[in-house]
Amino acid sequence: MKPLKILMVSSECVPFAKTGGLADVVGALPLALEKLGHQALVVLPLYSAIDREKFQLHEELSPFGVWMGNCQQWCAVYKSEVAGFATYFIEFEKYFGREGYYHDELLNDYVDNAERFGFLSLAALQLCKAIGFDPDIVHGHDWQGAVAVAAVRDWYHSDPVLGKAAGVLTIHNLAYQGLYDKSAVDYLGLGWQNFHSDRWESWGQLNLLKGGIVAAHWVNTVSPTYAVETKTPEFGCGLAPYLNNRGESYWGILNGVDYAQWTPETDKTLVATYGAKDLKGKALNKKALQARMNLESDPSIPLIGVVSRFAPQKGLDQLAEVIERIVTDMRVQFVVLGSGNKALEAFYGGISQRFPGKIGSSIGYDDSVSHLIEAGSDFFIMPSLFEPCGLNQLYSLKYGTLPIVRATGGLEDSVIQYDEVTGAGTGFKYYDANPTAIYYCVGWAVSTWYDRPKHYRKLQQAAMAQDYSWDRSARLYVEMYLKALGK
Repeated sequence: MKPLKILMVSSECVPFAKTGGLADVVGALPLALEKLGHQALVVLPLYSAIDREKFQLHEELSPFGVWMGNCQQWCAVYKSEVAGFATYFIEFEKYFGREGYYHDELLNDYVDNAERFGFLSLAALQLCKAIGFDPDIVHGHDWQGAVAVAAVRDWYHSDPVLGKAAGVLTIHNLAYQGLYDKSAVDYLGLGWQNFHSDRWESWGQLNLLKGGIVAAHWVNTVSPTYAVETKTPEFGCGLAPYLNNRGESYWGILNGVDYAQWTPETDKTLVATYGAKDLKGKALNKKALQARMNLESDPSIPLIGVVSRFAPQKGLDQLAEVIERIVTDMRVQFVVLGSGNKALEAFYGGISQRFPGKIGSSIGYDDSVSHLIEAGSDFFIMPSLFEPCGLNQLYSLKYGTLPIVRATGGLEDSVIQYDEVTGAGTGFKYYDANPTAIYYCVGWAVSTWYDRPKHYRKLQQAAMAQDYSWDRSARLYVEMYLKALGK
């Protein structure tokens, strides 16, 4: 098999821009593909928050013209090599010179998001022509990259540079579909003849993800269970019929983990490193975490960690209903790191004052603190209503921090249920999405800590032995790319 050339269009990528797991995937998958002998090129917006000096950005093309449906826009293109793969940035102050990536400080979506990320998609394709990069695959991530996937199929099939490319769309979260005003149809050049329920239209609005799903040569999401769930009315977010129509060309590929960043043996952000054969360092991280979060310093008390966006999907409102009862009824501690929903920020931000020594919280996001929580906690809870893949449970496994999760999506795929008879498994799963189920699953985990310590150690060793590196996932992506080219 000859090496593949892959263009990736994304709104996020570590280390440059991140709000969630999308960035982690787009930052790790190209490296894994390159290790397999393929060539990946990533195109991102040049947000105002990106540090040009830190990431060694240099100007490649200026002025750079992008023909939109009814006008030509002029921008500039910058490049960086610090991520280990070629990363290009589209500089266009009108669209990307804003504080937030997708919304303002009040979490209101920018009304021109369709134009912003449609422009990113078409600029990425034009960039390929400008630098002579003839991709085999145009890989769009979520609704922000959907226009690129559709355009390469609809408009560029005879193009000397882009004509051989197959379009692949990865859905990282079906709940976010890029649903905006239909006035963007002309600007994006989608054609009003395509603005109907089988292409770009949903309830009179433009649905970018839907159009990408229909147009792509192949579609995938980020775990096998989520692929099955999204074909049902409960989890399909209105797009289940279109995903079912994909038949065999809709896959679930579980995300991998960048163990260069997330492994306790080499994690430089920790108080002490450690491994499965010697857990002394984990105890030191727990002590440091208890001190940092003003918790009672006692290694015998099990500590449950939370690192999450405060969004309805994450189930933290359900945890909020029972967390006070949990710390009252059980000898257990919590640490919470996250931000998002203002009501949940107020709740979790204030709860440490009502339960001093038992619950510690920090509103916002701090990468070093998130690493310390993974290393210093004994359990990590993810009460998600749905979870396309989830990454924190994968980090937790490697750090010997047993996941407590609702069995949905990637959480179901990656956590092996504890068998109380044999001690086998890697964590604790519950199925009903309600606060009562959370309470009893936490109780089950806590009782295992106190009453079956040998089982806890066995679970911990099994968890740390799990391997969710990107190598296997990247090979599945290559297989998918080849199938897409076959179509």
